[in-house]
Amino acid sequence: MQTASNYRYLRINFNQHSKAKLTVGENAALSYVNNIIFKLGIYMAGTNLLTLLDDITVLLDDIATMSKVATKKTAGVLGDDLALNAQQVTGVAAERELPVVWAVAKGSFLNKAILVPAALLISVWLPWLITPLLMLGGLFLCFEGAEKVFAKFLPHDDKSESEGDKLDLVEYEKQKVKGAIRTDFILSAEIIVITLGTVAAATLINQALVLCVIAIIMTIGVYGLVAGIVKLDDAGLYLLNQSKLSANKFKEILGKGLLAAAPRLMQFLAFAGTVAMFLVGGGILVHGIKALHHIQIAVTNYGQTIVGTTGEVLAPLIFDGLLGVIAGLVVVLVHLAYLKIFKK
Repeated sequence: MQTASNYRYLRINFNQHSKAKLTVGENAALSYVNNIIFKLGIYMAGTNLLTLLDDITVLLDDIATMSKVATKKTAGVLGDDLALNAQQVTGVAAERELPVVWAVAKGSFLNKAILVPAALLISVWLPWLITPLLMLGGLFLCFEGAEKVFAKFLPHDDKSESEGDKLDLVEYEKQKVKGAIRTDFILSAEIIVITLGTVAAATLINQALVLCVIAIIMTIGVYGLVAGIVKLDDAGLYLLNQSKLSANKFKEILGKGLLAAAPRLMQFLAFAGTVAMFLVGGGILVHGIKALHHIQIAVTNYGQTIVGTTGEVLAPLIFDGLLGVIAGLVVVLVHLAYLKIFKK
C-alpha cells in the first residue's frame, strides 16, 4: 500500500512539473516515466486481484474438504433423517404428497436457518449448553417413538380415534407437516452439532460456510429422496400405462415391480423411522452421559469377543436402541401420569 501511495505521489509531482515550460527532450523523458508509473500501477492492481482470487480459491478448497469430512460423519444421521421423514408423510392423499414434502422441506430450511447461527453463537458463548439441549432433543425422539409403539400395540381410548376421524384433510395434513418439521429440527440439530465438532479448529467464517453447505446439501438430498420415494407408485403406474401404449414388456415389468414395491417400501420406512427414533435418541443420550458411554464401550468389547466384527458393529446399535426404548417408555409413563393428575 505504501509503494502504491509513492507511485501516486510521483505521478502527481510529474503531472505538476509537466505544466511548467519544458524542452522537447524533458517532455519526452517525463512522458516515458509517467508511462512506466502507469504500467506499474496496473501491474500492482492485477497482482492484488490475483492474490485475492488465490485466497478465495484456497478458502473454497478448505471449505470443500471440511464439508466432505463433515458429510461422512453425518451420513448415519442422514439415513435416519430419510427414514423418519418418509415415514412422516405416509397416509397423505397421493395428490398432496409432493406439496406436503415441499412444506416440510421449507420448514427444514427454516430450522437450519435458526440452528446454524444459534449453534455458532452457543459454541462461542455457551459451549456447555450444546450437550444438554441435544439430550432434551434425544429424549423427545425416544418419547415420540414410544408413543407410536403404545398407539400400535396397546389399547387406548376409542374417543381419541373418533376425534382423529373427524379431523378434515387440511387439518390432518397440517398436523403431519408440523410433526415432520418438529422431528426434523432435532435431527438437524444433531447434524449441525456433529458438523460443528468436525470443524471446531477452523476459523469462525470457515465454520459458518461449512455449516451452510452441509445444511443445504442435507436438506436437498433428504427431501429430494423423500419426494422420489413417495411418488414411486405414480412412476410405476405411468410406466404401466406407457407399456400398454407401446407394447413394451420391460416397462410393464418395471411398472408392476414399482407398484408392488412402493407400499412395502413405505411400510418398511414407517418401521425403520420408529426404530431410528430410538437409535438416534438413545445414541444422543449415550454420548451425553459418560457413564452410559462407558457401559456401551464395555458392551461393544464383549460383543466383539463373542462374534467378532459383527458384534462390534451391532452391539452399540442394540445398546442405543434398547436405551432409547427404555428412555421413551419412562417419558411416556411420566407424561401419562402428568395428564391423569393435572388434566382430569
